[in-house]
Order: sequence, then structure tokens, then C-alpha cells
Amino acid sequence: MRRGIGTTALVAALALAATACGGGGDEEPQQNGSGELSGTVTFWDTSNDAEKGVYQKIAEDFEKEHPGVDVRYVNIGFDDAQNKFKNAANAGEAPEVMRTEVAWVADFASLQLIEPLGDVVEDQDDYLPQAWGSTQYEGETYALPQVTDTLALFYNKELLAEAGVEVPSSVEELKASADAIKDKGGATPLYLRGDDSYWFLPYIYGEGGDLLDAEAEKVTVDEPAGVAAFETIKDLLDSGVAETDLTDGYANQERAFNNGDVAMMVNGPWAIEGTLAGAQFKDNPDNLGVAPVLAGSQGQGAPQGGWNLSVYAGAEPENMAAAKAFAAYMSSAEVQQRTTEELSLLPTRSSVYEEPSVKDDQMVQFFKPAVDKAVQRAWIPQAASLFDPLNQELAKVIKDAATPEKAAETTAEQYRDLLEGWK
Repeated sequence: MRRGIGTTALVAALALAATACGGGGDEEPQQNGSGELSGTVTFWDTSNDAEKGVYQKIAEDFEKEHPGVDVRYVNIGFDDAQNKFKNAANAGEAPEVMRTEVAWVADFASLQLIEPLGDVVEDQDDYLPQAWGSTQYEGETYALPQVTDTLALFYNKELLAEAGVEVPSSVEELKASADAIKDKGGATPLYLRGDDSYWFLPYIYGEGGDLLDAEAEKVTVDEPAGVAAFETIKDLLDSGVAETDLTDGYANQERAFNNGDVAMMVNGPWAIEGTLAGAQFKDNPDNLGVAPVLAGSQGQGAPQGGWNLSVYAGAEPENMAAAKAFAAYMSSAEVQQRTTEELSLLPTRSSVYEEPSVKDDQMVQFFKPAVDKAVQRAWIPQAASLFDPLNQELAKVIKDAATPEKAAETTAEQYRDLLEGWK
């Protein structure tokens, strides 16, 4: 079975490198007199409160394995972390390693803020293709995959059973079962996020489209699939099959689903713990079901999310080898297996999914079918900027302030302003 690259092997490989690891100098990677790895690695970890304790222990275990390395763990909130890293890097004060959201990699790489990591990859084929794609920019590897996620359909088994319907696999099946769910189950069939356009993506994927065609440098949100996605959302809301809220959609969605006011919602693996604590599930966790997102007229797919490890390009030469070794360690099969066992996070390596402890994990059982259908987003520097224009137009459609056609057209115009030279 393929395993993660060992840090000992990595140190040896880096020590033999003919060029320096850190941006053009002639220095060799720093080791102490015994040949062991040494240096300082500040690690900015963007994990949440439920996860950070485990990641800190994992970082400390690397330090125990390499006593010459001083690992300085810092938990940094996800909000504005992208800009905080850019500001710190521009000031020459960035951490050696950062847990980087998948959409940030191309942004950082385009600004030459993170180091190419192709020299530390020995087992590329072990990574899931979607996860690996998020590490690439202009033909080079700028990050190592850590965990992956996607969106899926959460459903209340008891409410669907009361209604006498199966879990729908498509929008059309949802609409066909809506009356029974409302009349017999006493719940609105679906909570639809209208305040965050990340949740719009399964609808456009389901119509066979996407926001962009990055390879062709073409904006596609205004093509028929994009219009159809807006139309689907509008139809579900107007017909009463779904409900939404534009003020605090995430909290309202969780409250409605946990209380049994809606039978289904679309959410990610980060929501499992909170959902199982809800009134409908805390005494009966088996009442929660998770399935791939609803298919549209042309297919089925949800956006790929997740986290990678990036290394600061401006790291001091005496720290660069340790930083690369630490990133490889955090991305290794052993560490990914540990984080699944302790945090139920989804691995990015195929080999880890074959481990019995991972196969038996409830989160993996819930989300692996959805991960298999995850769609790679456009890995471009402006990826994180695509959602604000779409958010604005989605809200207009929901409030009858714009037609689906106009919303798609306006979103496309803003994208073309953002992406100079794109068709």
C-alpha cells in the first residue's frame, strides 16, 4: 500500500538537492551537526475550535520526531485569513507553513508568495484527482492536499418515511414528493441557501454548466445552464418546495433542519456534529441520512472544497527544509488517517480510504459518495472573488428584483470585468 512520504526520506532528498530551497540563494537546507533536520516552523492553522487541539498535538509530534525543529503552532481564524497571510508575506513576516483553503493556492502562487513543492512529492497518484488539482498553478505544484470536503443532501429519515417517499436523487424527484412531505410529514421539503452562492454551484453543475471555463478563459455563467440554475432555484422557492432566508441563512437552515421544520438541507461535513446535536437527531443519530446533492436535468455534482498545506516562499533558508518536511508530514497518509480517526475529516489520499478505521468512520460513509461526485472549481487567482457578484444576483432573483436571464447576464458582465481578456 502506498504511504505518505516519510520525513526522514524527505530530509535526505532535500539535503541532496543541488539548488537551495528558498528562492534563489546558494545555501543548502539547514541541518544540525548530526545531520538531523533543524530550524523554526511557524504553522498557521485555520482549523476550527473543535479541530485545533488535535492539529496542535500533531504538530507537536513532528517536533518530537525532529528535536532540532522548533514548531510554533498558531491557530488563526478562517475569516480574513487569506488577506492576513498576504499582508504578512508582503511584510516579510508570514509563517513558514499555512493551512490554505483550496481556492487560495492560485492566488498566493500568482503573487509568488508560496514555494513550489514539486520536489517533495513522491506519490502524486495516491491523491484524489480533485484534491490534487487544487494544488496546481501554471504547471507547478504549490501546495500539498490535507483534507477535502463537498456539499451533500442531508435528510430526515423519519420525516421521509412518514411521507412514504424515498430520498430524492434529483430536483424532479424532489418536486414529485413535495406534496407528500408537506401533507404527511408536516415539513417543508427543502431548505435552500439563498444567501451564499457557494450553494448555487450544485444547481449549475446539475444543468451541465459552470461559472467559467478556465482552460478556454471563457465566462460561462450566462449560458443556458446558468440561466436554468437560477430558474430552478426560483421555481423551488415560488412553488413552496423550498424555503430560504437572506439574512442569516446558515443558522436558519440548521435550526429548521434540526427542529424538523424542513425535511432536507444541503450542507457539508463540518455540519454533522451540530446536526447530530439537534432535537431531531440527538436521541436517534440514525435518523440522519446523507446523500449526494440533487441532480439537475443534465447531471449531478457539488463543488470541491478542502484544505492544503502551503510553504511561504520567503522563508529563511535555514528554515525551508524543515518547513517542506512539516508540510509533507501534515499531508502524509499516516497523519490523514489520524485526522479521520480523531476528527472524522475526509482524507485526500486513496490509500487512506482503504484503512479499516477510515472505512468504518460514519463521516466517510456519509460523504465518500458525495466526494466521488465533487467537481473541481476554476483554480485561478480570482476564484475567491467570484462569489460576491453571484451572491448579489442570486438575492435579486429570490426577491423578484431580477429575472434569471438578467441575473446570469449581470454576473457574467462582472466576471468579465474581473477577468481581463476573458471571453
